[in-house]
Amino acid sequence: MTDSRPVLVVTNLDDPTTDLVITELHDRGVPVVRFDSGDFPHALSIAATITSTSGVTGTLTTPSRTCDLSRVRSLYYRRPSGFVFDHLDPQDARFALMQARYGLGGILASLPGCLYVNHPHRVGDAEFKPAGLAAAHAAGFRLPATLITSDPDTARAFIRQHGPAIYKPFSAPLYRIEGVSCTVKVEEVTADEIDDAVTGTAHLFQHRIDKTGDVRVTVIGDRVFCVRIDSGLLDWRTDYSRLTYSVVEPPPGLTEALLSYLDHFRLVFGAFDFAIDREGQWWFLECNPSGQWAWLRATRSRVRRVNSQIGDRLCRMRSS
Repeated sequence: MTDSRPVLVVTNLDDPTTDLVITELHDRGVPVVRFDSGDFPHALSIAATITSTSGVTGTLTTPSRTCDLSRVRSLYYRRPSGFVFDHLDPQDARFALMQARYGLGGILASLPGCLYVNHPHRVGDAEFKPAGLAAAHAAGFRLPATLITSDPDTARAFIRQHGPAIYKPFSAPLYRIEGVSCTVKVEEVTADEIDDAVTGTAHLFQHRIDKTGDVRVTVIGDRVFCVRIDSGLLDWRTDYSRLTYSVVEPPPGLTEALLSYLDHFRLVFGAFDFAIDREGQWWFLECNPSGQWAWLRATRSRVRRVNSQIGDRLCRMRSS
């Protein structure tokens, strides 16, 4: 019997990775309702009822679709934009934002019988870098020495002991410089560059691995896909034109550690980044629970296999 229940896809408008997954679902004849939760409430509405007899019921309505919340098959949670209430004064906007987050967000995280890739609450947990590094240690990965601090003297001492060192942000908000969106990149830092500005917030400093290449490892369920990235760059995200790709196999024991990490956060998908040192050892850098793989253009067969595996996951029956 054909399952006519829809898959909800929650992401922003410009997301080519999600476009590939939706194409996979369309090719399988699976109905899809795509929306950006950041469109709430101007282009997205919800009417949900929760009772002791029926649980969660109701509808979610986009400009082109109306979805029965009690019949959602699975939810693919990617990269929705944030809620925006620019027409309100700051205090009212803060109130409206929190109501949207816990109201609409709470319903999307509580759909009955729904399979999540990944559950939005689990994504939130896994996006904290310190929690990710602690989980990576427990899973048995090699980790570069890392310091989290707001104290300049502690930062200088760490860099002198563990240098060369890099600075990286805990999260990557977009900055606009002369109207152009920019991200805070990973950069090398010396002890002499540390000043009292460090006291302004928390910072992450880390030993720089003397690497020969990077690896993006995409994991869906129990399937592992490894692509080596060669660039000669400290941060390969700064110049995609210099990247070359090759499919590689994970070293012994890595697959078990990857699955242990995902199990810790109750994730079914993760995009891991590793650095390979001159002895061929793999060093854990981070795991993005909403990471991408569509840009790995030189490994198209691997990209198609990831799309297929995510399609399998989203189409799986709850009882399995």
